[in-house]
Amino acid sequence: MQPSKPPVGAAVSQPVGICYGTFADDQPIAQEAISLVQSSGIRRLRLYGPDHNALQSLRNTGVEVVLGVPNDQLQSVATSQDNAIQWVQNNVKNYQDVKFRYIVVGNGITPIDEQTSKFAPCVLQAMQNIQNAISACGLQNKIRVTTAVDQSEILSQSYPPSKGQFRPEVKQFIDPIIHFLVNNNNAPLLVNLHPYFSYVHNKVDIPPELEACGKGGQHPRLEYATFQRSDVIVQDGPLGYTNVFDAMVDSVHSALENAGGSSLDVVVSEIGWPTAGGDAATIENASIHNNKLINHVLNNGTPKRPQKLIETYIFNLFDENKRFGEEFERHWGVFCNNKQAKYKINFESN
Repeated sequence: MQPSKPPVGAAVSQPVGICYGTFADDQPIAQEAISLVQSSGIRRLRLYGPDHNALQSLRNTGVEVVLGVPNDQLQSVATSQDNAIQWVQNNVKNYQDVKFRYIVVGNGITPIDEQTSKFAPCVLQAMQNIQNAISACGLQNKIRVTTAVDQSEILSQSYPPSKGQFRPEVKQFIDPIIHFLVNNNNAPLLVNLHPYFSYVHNKVDIPPELEACGKGGQHPRLEYATFQRSDVIVQDGPLGYTNVFDAMVDSVHSALENAGGSSLDVVVSEIGWPTAGGDAATIENASIHNNKLINHVLNNGTPKRPQKLIETYIFNLFDENKRFGEEFERHWGVFCNNKQAKYKINFESN
C-alpha cells in the first residue's frame, strides 16, 4: 500500500520553527542569536522562558514566538491570578511589538516523573490563570494558551499508531488539560517527539525486527527514523507508515481521540537529532533527519490526517553544554557557537 498523501492544495504550509534552549554558558548573546534566526529564514521560535534580551531583540521582526512559562514559575502563577496577570504584563504586554503565537504553560510534566511530578498539580490552574490574563488584555484571539508534553512519557502505547493511549496513571492529569484546550477554541496540544531516543533505546515505535531486513550495509531502523524510506514499513490497518515521525504523531492523535480530544491539533514542539556523543549521533545523520523532516512537514500530513500539515519546531538552535545526562544531550544544535551551521539546512525548502 502506498503512503498517504494530501490532495494537492488541501493544506496550508506551516513554517518550520526552531527551539532556542539556553542551558549553556558559551552561546552567542541573544541579540546575535535572533539575528541568526532572521538571516536563516526561520520564521518561528520557541523560547522556554521569558528571556528579556531575546524578547527585546524580537521586537518588530515578524518572527512568531512560542513563549514558555518555566516549570519553576508554575506554582506562583497557579496560586494567584494577580501573579498570572503580572507575568503576562511583564513578558507579553510589555512586548506588544513581538508576535506571540502560544504561551506554553510548563514543559514535559507528568505526575509519574520523579523530576516533574511536583509541578503536575499546578499545570491546569496555571493555564487557566494565564488564559484569564490573556483574555483580560484582549489577546485571546491572537495568543493561544497550552502546555507541552513528552510523547514517550504520557502514552502507555504508541505502536501501532492506531492503538495510541494515554497512560492510565496520567489520565487525571491530561484529561482536564484536553478539556481546557477544547473549550478554548481548540488550542493545540504541544508534544515533544524524539525519534532518536526511540532508535537508540530500541523502543517499539521503530520495530526492532526491522534490522533483520537490512541488506548490504542498510540500516532499516535508522532509515525509518530519518525519513530515508519511501516504502511502507509499518502497516496499521489501511494506513501505511514510511517514517517514525508520522507514526509517533498519529499515536498522539489516536490517544486524543480516545480522550475526547479529536478536535485538537498536535504541534510538534521539539524534535531533532544530535550530532555527537552517542550511537548514530553524527552530523550526517542530523543533516539527513532535519532536512528531510523540513521537506516532509512542509508538504505532507500524516496518514491519519493527510490534509493537516504538522506545525513543527526543530531542537535546537545551539548546543547546550550544561545539559545533564548522556553526552549526546549536549549536541543537538543546528548551529555552532560561532553561528556557522554544522551542515547545510534550509528551513524553507520544498
